[in-house]
Amino acid sequence: MANVIRIRKGLDIHLQGRAIEQKRSLKPAGELALVPDDFVGVVPKVVVKEGDKVQAGDALFVNKQCPDVKFASPVSGTVTAVVRGERRKVLAVKVKADAEQSFHDYGKRNAASLSGDEVVRALLEAGLFGYIDQLPYAVSTTPEQKPKAIFVSALRDKPLASDFEFELKGNEQDFQTGLTALSKVAKTYVGIGANEQLSGLKDVEVNVFSGPCPAGNVGVQVNHLDPVNKGEVVWTVDPTAVIFFGRLFNSGRVDLRRVVALCGSEVKQPAYVEALVGTPISAITEGQLKDERKQRVVNGNVLTGRPVVGGEGYLGAHSSEVTVIPEGDDADEMLGWIMPRTKQFSASRSYFSWLFGKKEYALDARVKGGERHIIMSGEYDRVLPMDIYGEYLIKAIIAGDIDKMEQLGIYEVSPEDFALAEFVDSSKLELQRMVREGLDMLRKENA
Repeated sequence: MANVIRIRKGLDIHLQGRAIEQKRSLKPAGELALVPDDFVGVVPKVVVKEGDKVQAGDALFVNKQCPDVKFASPVSGTVTAVVRGERRKVLAVKVKADAEQSFHDYGKRNAASLSGDEVVRALLEAGLFGYIDQLPYAVSTTPEQKPKAIFVSALRDKPLASDFEFELKGNEQDFQTGLTALSKVAKTYVGIGANEQLSGLKDVEVNVFSGPCPAGNVGVQVNHLDPVNKGEVVWTVDPTAVIFFGRLFNSGRVDLRRVVALCGSEVKQPAYVEALVGTPISAITEGQLKDERKQRVVNGNVLTGRPVVGGEGYLGAHSSEVTVIPEGDDADEMLGWIMPRTKQFSASRSYFSWLFGKKEYALDARVKGGERHIIMSGEYDRVLPMDIYGEYLIKAIIAGDIDKMEQLGIYEVSPEDFALAEFVDSSKLELQRMVREGLDMLRKENA
């Protein structure tokens, strides 16, 4: 029987526009792009040039610091552009898809008969190893970082998050194969929700997490099951990436199709689409958005995703949602925050809306206040179910005090663990950005 872990702290935010369990067809995109920024910590070195022909599964770029870690093309076609930004930073590698897709054949393998080293080599060869992240530092890992354990969270509980059980339909065998392969590398933990039907998974330890968001955060699950101490490493894998791994072993091909929720209050009919990693966001949202007001399109979850600027964006390697909410810059509210409103959400019960229970809200992207000095109010601790002092850790990061950061548990956290704290923060600080900077500072110091 699965172990049940109850999370007390957290906050569930009920938003309008949750995707219904229905797949909408998507016409094939002519041009896709793989974005290096989707793989945090990777310094890309492009190994193709404009005009090159590639098959699905061929490498487009590698990690300059560890060239064995390749990143595979989601489609076969012709490389049309290597987009660069300031200081020639690689922003994207674009591929025009062939009408008839061809795949690099890596050969079928029986995951149950492989050793851990053979699993790692297979993932490296196929350009999929980079989809594995690690704690500490919350970055894409390298094969030199030997993990003491591997964690997969199949519980998605952020606002408007996609339902992994729906995504799993038809992919059950690939998911199990991927888990079996990971279990050959190190002990593998899978976190699921109280109502999910995944307790029969083999070769892994299944734990049920119940409670409010962020119980589904893999960092929270690591903290409760096997915390990371200095000098230790754990790998964390998105459940969709586990399906990618399973497809590789079962078919011998790199297949980066994933089921994504198009959701949010500005979507006409929120539903799911099946799209390849690197599909243009505009192709996913085409014809599906309301035309009433200015909107913010988010590549990923509404709490942790990246805004799509100027309509240019491609489905992220770790994005399970494309979220669309009002921008809010055209709002004109009489008397501002002082009104006893009922259509706005408040974590502190400042509005009468808390009397309506689990009412769904159409929140916009406004910050609703200016950045100010950090307020030691205990707000972070109410929504951070980890054995760390969140406010003191943020202060240590601002001060650049590496010793204090280590003492306060920075090795255990990732930016997404502070997403809810950022939402409720009276100081309006960009906590996720600060945590990312603190982790980068520590990683550079320990290099």
